[in-house]
Amino acid sequence: MSESRLREDIVRAGASLFNRGLTHGSTGNISIALPDGGWLMTPTGSSLGTLDPARLSKLDASGHLVDGDKPTKEAFLHTTMYGARPGSGAVVHLHSTHSVAVSCLDGIDHSNCLPPITAYYAMRIGRLPLVPYYPPGDETLANAVGALAGKHHALLLANHGPVVAGSSLSAAQDAIEELEETAKLFLMLRGERLRLLTDEQVTELERRFH
Repeated sequence: MSESRLREDIVRAGASLFNRGLTHGSTGNISIALPDGGWLMTPTGSSLGTLDPARLSKLDASGHLVDGDKPTKEAFLHTTMYGARPGSGAVVHLHSTHSVAVSCLDGIDHSNCLPPITAYYAMRIGRLPLVPYYPPGDETLANAVGALAGKHHALLLANHGPVVAGSSLSAAQDAIEELEETAKLFLMLRGERLRLLTDEQVTELERRFH
């Protein structure tokens, strides 16, 4: 796929996420891996709703900016995900409301923040660990993310939001949207008796779809 097409894909995905309220203001960032080992990323301070394909940040395989505007201050979050998951084609990070709300709850299971409410959540996310809180842009967050990303393509950053790696941008976007919808369901159902998928049902889904 050409680089110009990948640039358009990022702009289209950003607008879709923004226009549906899955991100707001200048929050959230998207990246796509390039065939030469580099990446395209959304620029720092940009709104996902008004991205310019010509101004996207282009980084080389060492993470150095070679074209476009300065990349998101959370570029290290993306490069860490790619480093831990070499087969990834894209990474999406959002500050989506319900996922952030779950990340702020006291007493959630830090090894698995959301239960298997639906089959599609179990298929697209699986287990969702919580990464401890770090200030936005704090590069020490990379170590905490790197320690978990090798086993988990989706992570929830405490008091911050989700980050998801996928084989393609559409796969990463589908997964992070499934995560957000499940977080919404989880918050809606708090206090109710839940009929969750059993361990056996989750294992069967993993066997069928992985």
